[in-house]
Amino acid sequence: MKMFLFMLGLCSVSSAYAQGGMLIIQNFTTNYDFHGIIYANNNSAGAGGCYPMISSKDPEAIVVPAGATAKYEDYRHQFASSISPVTTWNVSLGPGSSVSQRPWNHASLIPGGVISANTKWSMCKFQMYHAGTSVPQTYFNGDIGGTALPCNTAPDNVATAWGNAKWFTVTSGTDVYTYLIIQ
Repeated sequence: MKMFLFMLGLCSVSSAYAQGGMLIIQNFTTNYDFHGIIYANNNSAGAGGCYPMISSKDPEAIVVPAGATAKYEDYRHQFASSISPVTTWNVSLGPGSSVSQRPWNHASLIPGGVISANTKWSMCKFQMYHAGTSVPQTYFNGDIGGTALPCNTAPDNVATAWGNAKWFTVTSGTDVYTYLIIQ
């Protein structure tokens, strides 16, 4: 019985630090395409601090067209299911360490892999573009994310005269969904 309780506790602690949640970017605007770089990192106060840190720039930003939704289930499965898949993730294992590039199917990035098990979606740097063009909307951009300090100092809301963006997380049972809503 003690072993069962120990294993149950270990599994629940492990799942608390597993990426496991889905990032959903919903672009409800009709005038603008979303261009952004998504980030995930370790937000635990324990060992590792804010690392590992992952970003999607490979070298292009992800694009979510006006009126569309992109879903990032995890680093691996997003490749087959997202409208703007990430082929290569930038990975930094610690402060001062060089950034390595890992393909979407790298063993450390699969669900349960070392990187995947120790990171959560944390923020996004974005720039809105006039729909269907390469012309940026100069004043609708910024950093947005969860407010878990010290790893992330981006606000969870960006409000401009041209549109608004909101970042929030919803937990349903054991499922975690992180949303970036652009209106």
